[in-house]
Amino acid sequence: MNALAAASGLRQRAVTALILAPLGIAAVIYLPTAGFAVLLGLVGLLGLREWSRLAGLAKPAVGLVYMGLNALLMFGLWRQGPALLRDVSSVGVIFWCLTPLWLKYYGFAAQPAVATSLFKHLIGVLVVVPAWCAGALLHADPDRGAIWVLFVVVLIWCADVFAYFSGSRFGGRKLAPRISPGKTWAGVYGGLLGAGLYALACGWLFGIRGQMLLAFVGLSMVTVAISIAGDLFESLMKRHAGIKDSGHLFPGHGGALDRFDSLFAALPVFVLGKMVLGV
Repeated sequence: MNALAAASGLRQRAVTALILAPLGIAAVIYLPTAGFAVLLGLVGLLGLREWSRLAGLAKPAVGLVYMGLNALLMFGLWRQGPALLRDVSSVGVIFWCLTPLWLKYYGFAAQPAVATSLFKHLIGVLVVVPAWCAGALLHADPDRGAIWVLFVVVLIWCADVFAYFSGSRFGGRKLAPRISPGKTWAGVYGGLLGAGLYALACGWLFGIRGQMLLAFVGLSMVTVAISIAGDLFESLMKRHAGIKDSGHLFPGHGGALDRFDSLFAALPVFVLGKMVLGV
């Protein structure tokens, strides 16, 4: 029975991916930056509605108000222009660099209380809004904006695939057994290796050479490392809330947070690093 359920789940995941992947690629390539920002914003807002549930206020009205306030925030940031989008992206980088502390002290803010819930709602803004700002900035790159967005998406996917196979093959010491028992350090090393090879090949195709190519590969691997922290952080919030999936938006994949948590963490880091490197 379990084998049948697993096979059914895999089929469902595959069908969902086969439908959504081409639509996502087409949206990134063909939408203007304003349209892409709207689409990414919708994904982020759906994620924030799920986050409201994780934060302990499950009433639908609360989630809708939370979405509305963040939609207004995104619109205001967009109206202010690229400089403010970059600054907010930088705030996101700082936040994600600090999340390993929360992962270490995983019991922090775990107890249900109004103050804790409000605090987690503020944290949700830091999870989603800087990622949205970074995604909009990246897509607006005058040289190859859409290509850069797809690069980051495939980077995270490539790291996930390598992590899965290396973790399954070698197993070994758990990465964070109290948060996500399935993840191992072997998976982390495999994911970083796969991401590094992918970034090396893409960097070469993009015309990046010499020390700059090594720096670009290093940035990509750091981006993946932070994306792993993002995945663990969402898992921690689900542990706090006592639920398995953040939502059911994507059949077989869970909610928007389940599908895009790593990307939300990766985007600000990659975009800021890319600006520093000047690639």
